[in-house]
Amino acid sequence: MTALNAKDREQRRTLLVVLILNALLFAALGIGGVIADSSALLANAVDNASDSVVYLISFLAVGRAIAWKRRAARVSGVLLLVFAAGVLIDAGRRWWFGAEPIGWTMIGLAVIAAVVNLICLQMLRRLDGDDVNLRAAETFSFNDFASNGGIIVAGGLVLWLGQSWPDLVVGVLVAGVAAKGGLEILEDARGSEADEA
Repeated sequence: MTALNAKDREQRRTLLVVLILNALLFAALGIGGVIADSSALLANAVDNASDSVVYLISFLAVGRAIAWKRRAARVSGVLLLVFAAGVLIDAGRRWWFGAEPIGWTMIGLAVIAAVVNLICLQMLRRLDGDDVNLRAAETFSFNDFASNGGIIVAGGLVLWLGQSWPDLVVGVLVAGVAAKGGLEILEDARGSEADEA
């Protein structure tokens, strides 16, 4: 790895802040998901955990060769697909055994997470760079922001209907968004390899 230039140092600083924010969201959403018995919040917590790993990989990729960045992006895409499978399994378990999500907790934590994810997305978009790793990081933050909106809607429906199915539906939708993002990142990594060839 060569010495980092000013642009690389700025990218690393931003990715480190985004990494810390996502790790904090993982802890808050995980605790909230257990307390609220919410599949959607737990899905979002696991998503933020996988995001933290991806941001760490992206952080380590700054200043490295394109091939290293491409491999890091592939790991990011695979992690999202693994996360999506785990969420689907959890939603199936909750459907089978039952759950009683707490709508107000879902809404409150999703609003906080949406604000944090919007801040992360804006920070990443201000970076000067267009490599596959930064695009993957942006994909993660945008997916998280969209998922937060779904959880707010699910929390409202849980409160209104007094049923748990909206929480499960949003948990599955969060998994679908994650899987789509993972496939897009893998496709982007393949495309950057083709462009280089």
